[in-house]
Amino acid sequence: QVQLAESGGGLVQAGGSLRLSCAASGRAASRSSMGWFRQAPGKEREFIAGIAWSSGSTYYADSVKGRFTISRDNAKNMLYLQMNYLKPEDTAVYYCAAGTSYRGSYYLALSSEYNYWGQGPQVTVSS
Repeated sequence: QVQLAESGGGLVQAGGSLRLSCAASGRAASRSSMGWFRQAPGKEREFIAGIAWSSGSTYYADSVKGRFTISRDNAKNMLYLQMNYLKPEDTAVYYCAAGTSYRGSYYLALSSEYNYWGQGPQVTVSS
């Protein structure tokens, strides 16, 4: 079993930055892959970024590539999402997710690959 607890959401002006954190507890083997997803009002949940916990290989959605950076701290069991140059369209609830297997970068984008989800902090970007 894996528990995920996110923090770091809030309100920011367009062009600003925020860093989301996700504290992971439970068996390390149960979180071979981790990722960030988001869901805006009236829209489906979408993939943002993913990372292989062991190797650190990353994969990003085109919409955030070059602006967002996913990283992890193995020793602290922490996952991060650094968000720069934020836009109003980045406004959403952001979710941390963990999967028990890693099958390659492509699969990081699939929500079906993840077994555990956090509660999701709200990120609001004002124009």
